[in-house]
Amino acid sequence: MEFGFSEEQLMIQDIARRIAQERIAPSAEHHDRTGDFPVENMKVLGENGLMGIEVPDEYGGAGMDPVSYVLAMVEVAAADAAHSTIMSVNNSLFCNGILTHGTEDQKQAYVRAIAEGREIGAFALTEPQSGSDATAMKCRAVKQADGSYVINGKKSWITSGPVAKYFVLFAMTDPDKGARGITAFLVDGSRDGFHRGKTEPKLGIRASATCEIEFQDYVAQASDVLGEEGQGFKIAMGVLDAGRIGIASQAIGIARAAYEATIAYVKERKAFGQPIGAFQMTQAKIADMKCKLDAALLLTLRAAWLKGEGKRFSNEAAIAKLTASEAAMWITHQALQIHGGMGYSKEMPIERYFRDAKITEIYEGTSEIQRLVIARNETGLR
Repeated sequence: MEFGFSEEQLMIQDIARRIAQERIAPSAEHHDRTGDFPVENMKVLGENGLMGIEVPDEYGGAGMDPVSYVLAMVEVAAADAAHSTIMSVNNSLFCNGILTHGTEDQKQAYVRAIAEGREIGAFALTEPQSGSDATAMKCRAVKQADGSYVINGKKSWITSGPVAKYFVLFAMTDPDKGARGITAFLVDGSRDGFHRGKTEPKLGIRASATCEIEFQDYVAQASDVLGEEGQGFKIAMGVLDAGRIGIASQAIGIARAAYEATIAYVKERKAFGQPIGAFQMTQAKIADMKCKLDAALLLTLRAAWLKGEGKRFSNEAAIAKLTASEAAMWITHQALQIHGGMGYSKEMPIERYFRDAKITEIYEGTSEIQRLVIARNETGLR
């Protein structure tokens, strides 16, 4: 197995690191405090190919591979998790599904603007009464005689919902068929019948705007169907497999930032006449933090490599997401503990890392769902 990276992969990593350090990190505290959506920073990411890393250049993307995506996501997330959330949705949940299942016209109409950073995309699956149980959705799309669909219903916790131009929406077209009755649609947020709710006040990733969206007699044309009618659940699960690589990468970036801050702090902070990094209990925490961080990174790179090779990666993505998200929560917890009162203060970014890390255990499949996915793949039992 090759553990090195190609020149192209290192190039995209360097670009992401430069933007992250020069533009994102200096503004992270402001965006976290105010919740302002980072419009200009997202445009810069788009202009440099980071909003469509795996999107072919004919659709406005960078034409890179999944490993490149991991490397870039880690750098952006280490500067600010909220920026990486927006970047992840554009790359993994929006562009990936359309590239895999969309027509040529759909790719040109919807992917290019998102990949180039001119517009923001979103993924609408979750509903107020259904999160992990996606098949319990109540959003309905009723087919008309002319082949169009009239959509009614609500979606909740839609990342980038307040600002997104385009959405990949999942609605029930045949409730009697359960999962096989779900269809995916491409939705334009500027059309009649589309309504946005209030922006959610969140614990972390505060600059990543999230809201409820509602459809009231929204008309989708037959050309707006993504894939085929009844394929929606399959499309959603496939997209979420890829998305879990992105969230694992985000978790690694958050954890790395907390770890690096901790290494610097334990060398400078003194107690009882010596740096606190010299105490064995602190050293034990540092060792465990490093092991968890490296394990998460290698597992995530494995999943990304398999995806890039066109091989099955569903189980590996779930393993990566579970390991990385729980490592991020544990590492940021330890970082805050080591920093003591300063870690609890908003004068340092440690408490932000801690708040941001929690969401990685929840969205795009909770830790509990990842365990179900892994166990069922391993045992073959349902």
